[in-house]
Amino acid sequence: MSPVALMLVLSSAFFHALWNALLKRHEDPESAVVGVISVTVVCGGLWALGLKGAAFPTSGALLWGLVAGVLESGYLVSLARALRRAPLGLAYTVSRGGALLLVWPVSVLGLGEHLTPWAVAGAASVLLGMVGMNLVRPRGAVGEGVLWALVCAACIAGYNLAYKRSLSEGAQPPALFTLSLGVALPLLVLQRRRHEAGWGVLCRKVMARPLLLVTAGVLCTLSFSLLLIALADSGTGAVLTLRNTSIAFALGLGALQGERLGRRQLAGAGLVLLGAVLLGWPR
Repeated sequence: MSPVALMLVLSSAFFHALWNALLKRHEDPESAVVGVISVTVVCGGLWALGLKGAAFPTSGALLWGLVAGVLESGYLVSLARALRRAPLGLAYTVSRGGALLLVWPVSVLGLGEHLTPWAVAGAASVLLGMVGMNLVRPRGAVGEGVLWALVCAACIAGYNLAYKRSLSEGAQPPALFTLSLGVALPLLVLQRRRHEAGWGVLCRKVMARPLLLVTAGVLCTLSFSLLLIALADSGTGAVLTLRNTSIAFALGLGALQGERLGRRQLAGAGLVLLGAVLLGWPR
């Protein structure tokens, strides 16, 4: 990974943790995510203005972009549910760490990324950290939050692989970003509409904190756009794992919001972070 790509991924990691922390502060994250992604789609459309050349030069590029959008909607729904039920640090670490364990085998076997001793050590560290964080099975709402974080992990792994396939087929990042979230948004709206008493109730919940939603939407746009730019020229496994240094940012932001993890969970999060660095560090 080049130094420029490294800086892009680290910046993306910080913005990603920050918009997740803002979503956590909303009284109803599952409804608020609709507003965040609405802002993000608008920002993506502005980013795509002036695009030169074919946005999706092959049918494969378009198809993988659509697949990424469906997986993005699953990611956003499961993320909001995990954040509503579990602490930010716990939900974030399980979802991002779980995605690592799913992406690396596919990247090595299907996308030609090299498996090194550092990568094996990093994967082992991630696995040990996730097990350590959940040695005692979380109960009640927190337990449900961890399960949703695992669903979120599968969606994260899936949309990153779909993004990489679309980019390898020649898709341009601004168009891919806008398409995927444009697909995800109506799916999110329909999913939330089934759980509300009416459109008016949903709109009131979405607009309850407009400044928070706009800020989170802009940060989400920065996070995903920087990720796609880095992903275009770097391996999926390396980008995703290094981006998971955002776990450290999420733990810090969670602490600022008054969350406190036990020593075992902090040690587990540290192992996940170490594994991400070992997997993604340029060499």
